[in-house]
Amino acid sequence: QVRLVESGGGLVQGGGSLRLSCAPSGGTFSDLVMGWFRRAPGKEREFVAAIDVRGSDTWYGDSVKGRFTISRDNAKGTVSLQMNSLKPEDTADYYCAGAESYRTTTATVTTAWNYGYWGQGTQVTVSS
Repeated sequence: QVRLVESGGGLVQGGGSLRLSCAPSGGTFSDLVMGWFRRAPGKEREFVAAIDVRGSDTWYGDSVKGRFTISRDNAKGTVSLQMNSLKPEDTADYYCAGAESYRTTTATVTTAWNYGYWGQGTQVTVSS
């Protein structure tokens, strides 16, 4: 059973930066496609970013393109989300997610149901 633990959330002023990290345990990290999703108060869960098993392909939600960067270090077994130029509308709980690579396609990588492993979430608050 894969367990995901996020860290790095907090309060930041608009225009600032935060870096989220996720450290999976209990599985083979290099076999997992990793993603980040978020849920703002009163809104549905939203795809943020995803990265393939080698880190060669990445996907981003339209609202974060050009501002957020997802990366992974298979040697250390971590995945990170660098968030720059943060806006108040980025305020949300951010969730790390993992999916076995064999069941992930380019058509499913941005969908929450593709991911079988989820972290507890870390809160990000951006003040105006």
